[in-house]
Amino acid sequence: MIQLLKFSKRISSEQQMIIESTKKFCNSYLQARVINDYKNETVDREIFKEFGKMGILGPKIKGYNCLGENYVTYGLIAKEIEAIDSGYRSMFSVQSSLVMNPIFKYANDSLKDKYLPMLSSGEFIGCFGLTEPNAGSNPNDMKTHAVRDGNHYILNGSKTWISNSPIADVFIVWAKLENKVHGFLLDRDMNGIDTPKIEGKLSLRTSVTGMIFLDNVKVPLENKLNIEGLKGPFSCLNDARLGISFGSLGAAESCLSTTIDYVLNRKQFNLLLAEKQLIQYKLADMVSEYNLALNSTYSVAEAVDENDFIPEMISFVKRNSCQKSLNIARTCRDILGGNGISEEYHVFRHLSNLETVNTYEGTHDIHSLILGRYITGKMAF
Repeated sequence: MIQLLKFSKRISSEQQMIIESTKKFCNSYLQARVINDYKNETVDREIFKEFGKMGILGPKIKGYNCLGENYVTYGLIAKEIEAIDSGYRSMFSVQSSLVMNPIFKYANDSLKDKYLPMLSSGEFIGCFGLTEPNAGSNPNDMKTHAVRDGNHYILNGSKTWISNSPIADVFIVWAKLENKVHGFLLDRDMNGIDTPKIEGKLSLRTSVTGMIFLDNVKVPLENKLNIEGLKGPFSCLNDARLGISFGSLGAAESCLSTTIDYVLNRKQFNLLLAEKQLIQYKLADMVSEYNLALNSTYSVAEAVDENDFIPEMISFVKRNSCQKSLNIARTCRDILGGNGISEEYHVFRHLSNLETVNTYEGTHDIHSLILGRYITGKMAF
């Protein structure tokens, strides 16, 4: 009743098996724990290990016990996970796109062999340190810096709003070296790393968020990634943004499914809500927006798989999917009335999460400016 546009002919039988097994895992293992995890802000390292057993971490990487699949498969996995909760998908995305991806692309073979198998199994947890207290949407203003000292780099600085950092074993940290941005792979065993948890979150409570404080951290020369400039972190972010574009629609789909079931069973004034013109009008709008967003996101993922894309295409679908999903969650909450804020129906939890998903990995307004620059050729940042 939700998917008007069919994608089955564009998905291989192997991809379909991966998606179906992921969906089954999410609907059993994750669904059974999500209310308590969200309520108590519980983050269990075992979830990463379960992802590892499923073989879905770093799904685009070839080798290292990874699937070696494409962006479409990655996105559809993210969609199934976020249909349960955005926090779980955030854990998956950070590990896959922001940690394993740059190690695979930019690290030396020794680091790949050391870290990728442990990350793909979920034994190690990683995080991505880019955002700083005074450098969010403009990472070029970062103050974290590195200086060379013999066979090491010495890193100092701080990062904030970093998913997974309090429990991370591996850190991809971006810092300025001789006034140019570079990536560094840090290990929890290195002295001078502190990762306090950010308390009091009202969103994404199934995942943990923290800071990274670096105090004269000695990093071996070989742990510097082979990429220079903001194209390094931006290539990782674009990878993650495509997953978010799919994932947010998973949350929207969950809200829609709940709401359709609700209006087919809830009566007011002796009629089912589903028999009300206004309800049908809202459902038609939401299902249309959902299908258009999913179709465009799928098309962009196919273009990325074929290496026939421009970065603005990813900004387009990240901006569109997140905003449309947020609007759908708000409307579903409204249709459910008082029940819309009950944990039993999951809609308000999705709504709260999507407020954050619409913000991170580039806010709605930042992606508007990226698209505006593409349309006009003029910079307005």
